[in-house]
Order: sequence, then C-alpha cells, then structure tokens
Amino acid sequence: MRERIWAPLLLLLLPLLLLPPPLWGGPPDSPRRELELEPGPLQPFDLLYASGAAAYYSGDYERAVRDLEAALRSHRRLREIRTRCARHCAARHPLPPPPPGEGPGAELPLFRSLLGRARCYRSCETQRLGGPASRHRVSEDVRSDFQRRVPYNYLQRAYIKLNQLEKAVEAAHTFFVANPEHMEMQQNIENYRATAGVEALQLVDREAKPHMESYNAGVKHYEADDFEMAIRHFEQALREYFIEDIECRTLCEGPQRFEEYEYLGYKAGLYEAIADHYMQVLVCQHECVRELATRPGRLSPIENFLPLHYDYLQFAYYRVGEYVKALECAKAYLLCHPDDEDVLDNVDYYESLLDDSTDPASIEAREDLTMFVKRHKLESELIKSAAEGLGFSYTEPNYWIRYGGRQDENRVPSGVNVEGAEVHGFSMGKKLSPKIDRDLREGGPLLYENITFVYNSEQLNGTQRVLLDNVLSEEQCRELHSVASGIMLVGDGYRGKTSPHTPNEKFEGATVLKALKSGYEGRVPLKSARLFYDISEKARRIVESYFMLNSTLYFSYTHMVCRTALSGQQDRRNDLSHPIHADNCLLDPEANECWKEPPAYTFRDYSALLYMNDDFEGGEFIFTEMDAKTVTASIKPKCGRMISFSSGGENPHGVKAVTKGKRCAVALWFTLDPLYRELERIQADEVIAILDQEQQGKHELNINPKDEL
Repeated sequence: MRERIWAPLLLLLLPLLLLPPPLWGGPPDSPRRELELEPGPLQPFDLLYASGAAAYYSGDYERAVRDLEAALRSHRRLREIRTRCARHCAARHPLPPPPPGEGPGAELPLFRSLLGRARCYRSCETQRLGGPASRHRVSEDVRSDFQRRVPYNYLQRAYIKLNQLEKAVEAAHTFFVANPEHMEMQQNIENYRATAGVEALQLVDREAKPHMESYNAGVKHYEADDFEMAIRHFEQALREYFIEDIECRTLCEGPQRFEEYEYLGYKAGLYEAIADHYMQVLVCQHECVRELATRPGRLSPIENFLPLHYDYLQFAYYRVGEYVKALECAKAYLLCHPDDEDVLDNVDYYESLLDDSTDPASIEAREDLTMFVKRHKLESELIKSAAEGLGFSYTEPNYWIRYGGRQDENRVPSGVNVEGAEVHGFSMGKKLSPKIDRDLREGGPLLYENITFVYNSEQLNGTQRVLLDNVLSEEQCRELHSVASGIMLVGDGYRGKTSPHTPNEKFEGATVLKALKSGYEGRVPLKSARLFYDISEKARRIVESYFMLNSTLYFSYTHMVCRTALSGQQDRRNDLSHPIHADNCLLDPEANECWKEPPAYTFRDYSALLYMNDDFEGGEFIFTEMDAKTVTASIKPKCGRMISFSSGGENPHGVKAVTKGKRCAVALWFTLDPLYRELERIQADEVIAILDQEQQGKHELNINPKDEL
C-alpha cells in the first residue's frame, strides 16, 4: 500500500523543482564558465585541522599556524566548489516541464535530466577538487568545530606565541563573535589591546557574513536619517542574502543521515528512497530562512529578518521621493504580513502620491521577494503533505514572527534595534541544559592531610555537591588576605563594572596572573602571590579526585573576589549579593528549566569556592531549586571552607546579602574541554615554571635567596 504514495509525491514536488532559476542571486553560471580556484588538488580540511592542532600541542607554532590557516582556506574552497558546481550543472541540465498528459515513460525525461546533472556534478567536483569528493567527508565533531570556529581559538594562541599580535586579535575576535559566552576570550582580546597600547585596535571578524554586515550598516544609516545610504546598504544586503541563500540550499544537497535505519541495511524501493532523501534535503533548505537570520553564536534568529529589509526600504524610498519603489517594497512586505494595518495604510498613502499617469494597480510587489515567498509556500505545502503521507512529524515554524517593536511617526512598525531583535520564544531556539553525560560519582580521596569532610550531595539535598573544611590554614587565609589588599581592583574581571551584582556592595577582584605579576613587581611578596596559584591548583586536584572524574579537569577561570557592604545602604535590603543562577546555563525559574545557550558559560563543568574569612555578617552561600526561591542548603563561609559542585542546572545557587564587613573567597570554574582552558592560567603556568627553574639554579649554585635582597 505504501508504494502507491511515492509516484504522486514525485509529481507533487515537480512544480517546486521546476521553478525558474532565482533572479535575485544574479544569472546562473554559464555552462562554460571557469571556476577561479587555486591550482592543485584540494587537501581535506579535517586532516589539515588535525595536523595544526597536533603542532600546537607539540609547541611547533609556525606549523600550527600554517596548517590551521590552510584548513580554513580548504573549508572555504570546498564550500565554494560545491556551490559553483551545483549552479553550473543546474544550468547545463535544467529539469524538463511535466508532459501534457501522463503515459508510459512520462517520468523518463525528468530522470534523464537528473542523471545528467548528477554526472555533471560528480565530474565537476572531481575536476575542481583534484580527486574524489569522498576524501572531503568529515566527522560531525569536525563539522561542529568549524561551525563553532574552534580553529580560531588555536590560531589566536599560536599567533601570540609567535608575537603576531594583530593576527592574534583577529583570530580571537573571530572566535569570540561565535562564542559570546566565552568570557576568557573577551579577556584575551582586552589583554592584547593593552599589550599593543592601542585601545581601538581594529577588530576583524574573518568569517563575517556579508549580508548581515550590510544589513547592520543599513539599520545604522536608517536610524541616523541618512536614507540614501540606508537604501544602498539594504539593497546590497538583499543581493548578498539571496546569494547566501543559494549557497545554503546547495549545501543541503549533500549526503543525508537516515536516523531510523543504517544505510547499509536500507531496503527501500525507488520512490521511497527518493522521497526519504528529498524530504530531508527540502526541510534543510526550508530552514535556510532561519539559518541566514541567525547571528554567529546565537540559537535564535533576528525576528522577521528578511521582511524587515523591505519594511525599512519602503520608508527610506518614500523619504527620498521614490514613491514607486516605496510602494513596491511595501507590497513586498505584505506578502509576509498581509494583515499589517500600518503597512496597508502606507500603501494607500504611497498610491496617493503617484503621478496621475501611473496606475497604482500596475505597481506590484518586488519580484525578488515574490519569487522567494512563492517557493517558500510551495516548500511548506509539500513538506506538510509529505509528513501526512509518510508519517513523519513536522511543525512549520513561523519564520516571519513579529513581537511589537517601536512605531515611529511614519508608522514603520518594524524599525527595531538590530541588537535587541532576537526571538527567545521559539521552541527550536532554546536548548535544555542536558543531563550530565558522565557517570555521577563522588567520594574519591581528598588527597591532602588535615582536610575535613563535612557534607556530601545527599546531605546537601542535591546532586554533585561537596562541602569540605581545612582546605586552607589560618596562616594561609591571612596571607591571601594580605595579597588581596595589595592587588585587587574594583570590578576587576567583570568588564569594569564596579558593582556587577548589587549596588549595595563594593566588588573587587584579581586574577592569578595579576597576582604573580604583582609579586614580580614587588607590590606584594612573591611567595604570597604564588600561594594564590598553589591553593587554586590544590582545589582543582581535590575536585577532580573527589568527583572521580575519568578525564583531566582544566581551569576555565580563576578569580579572587571580595564583597564589601557599603555603609548607609544596608537598611531594609532585600536583594542578594549574587542573584540565583547556574554556572553553565540560563536559569528560567518560571519554566523550571535551564537553557544551555549563550550568554551562559556553557563550557563550564565544575565550580568551587574557597573561603578566606568569616568576620562579616550575611554572605551565606545558598543552593535553591530551579524556581530560584526554595533554598535546599545554606553554607556559612569561614577560613579554609570549600564548596564544590557541578556547574549545570542541577545546582542553582547564589549569595545572600553581605550586610557588614568584607567577604573574600577564591572563585574557581573548571572545564573538561581543553579548548576552553584559561589563557591567563597557561601564562601563569609558564611564570611558575620559570620561577622553579630559577630556584633550582640557585640551589645548584648554593646561593642563599636572602643574599639577593
């Protein structure tokens, strides 16, 4: 019975396949057009990437840069070859129109064209790649790394080792744009700028999407009332958008994964195989609307992105006196929002401004969006029909969703600020904080003598929690306090904010590298500065051992912090010193969920707080349920006490108000991913290695360190 579905389905998709070539991306490539590519066979980018990463870890930074840059070039070139070959072959082998009447062999002309296009595509790829396309199939992990721009993380570190600061800043910024939650990378960029002595060092995103850059420029000119420049940039953005759309759709035509069965065991018939594969391709292509509206590192798209171009343009054209173009753009916008009363009013107004010789009815919506929406609707109908007939689940997202926005005096309803125009309500746009994907174990050895076990997870009413005492001695607490008073800066580590969590307290902080530098400069005793480094390493080893982790735990961020109650601002306080939050996901108390997406520090796996004193009032550390209200455990800080826990939504926590005195602690965040290692920690490791080497030399020469004072 099922096979009866496939032939009608193939006929159903014919109108979509036979849409004319898109006009918005420029004319299709000529069959004889040569692809302007570098000579020689293309090296697989995954092999170059692996070689570059291996060179980085072996300390061969020149080879690391060479291979990583080659990997990025190979990745870009591969995308370009696939896109151009697809357009080249589509032009050479257009699909024939359906025959006027069905009969024996009616489908053969279609299949002849499909076979010709497949042969052309394989030949084009083999010629341009210099070998079989199978050499360039990569794992999902590598694909994910390039999507997350991980190679640029390696590059920025390698360039720093080679003292190429500008290239390091470029690579760091390119990585940070797609990983805005990576606080350490933001610190790196600021450190590089400070090192260069140039605050306004040019920040270049090497992977910037032209259509998004042009759109942002158009918004800025529009908001500055520079309408001619706004028109120029929005029109450029549309041209670039439709070119990007072609590339996105072409890349969807690659191999597909069939989740319900293994490919080698796939026994489907001809039409079933065509339908299965084509539906996956078509859903991917349909999602390009969302893909092109999503900024790097974000899960949610800019709302109403494509229609917004026409919304801005309709008023910009009106302001420069081009009423016909304003009317075309307004009518184009109505293709996506036919019931928008404000734009309907604008259409009536623009029509009233036309010359008597111009018939308003003859002015139609712009052809570029007309063709685009026509195809989009056909795709939607086909996917829904296939979902019904083939029994798979599909819910059509609202790609043109709008949530208010400002309404200016000219009733352009969607002139919203580009930075604030993200939709966080899509069910597809949020990602639940996943369950911990490792064995939940605890109770491993504490490694050091005198450390006292206090409570485990069960006693603290939670998961992956431990409370320990005597991690520091009284003498070490006093020494750390002395270091803190000499090196801390107000708001340090939080982008200059003096009170990042509450205005009723003064917040001060310092990093481990800052402490060591201060020791070298003589502002604090070097021995005391090193203590900060040593006790943080001690804490890392305890956490790794107690939770019985089967892989190395790395530092993600190390921060000595003090919170001081401000006099005159403590009466009737009802705020927290640090609001309830989770360390690697966005806590949503109303939904009772935690979303693992930016700007949360999604790479963090474990956290620890090592307390230095108890001579203050308030400041208790608390765990809560996900509702951010129900307290499950409360811990009073004291010298040498350490609380450690896994960083996800299973452990929401905060700090009660510090109402008197100063509360100090060493805050530690850890990751199991070596790519998110704290750069300052790596630099601190190098400083310690130099110190140890110097100390060893002094011992060998029998030099009393006091003699050098």
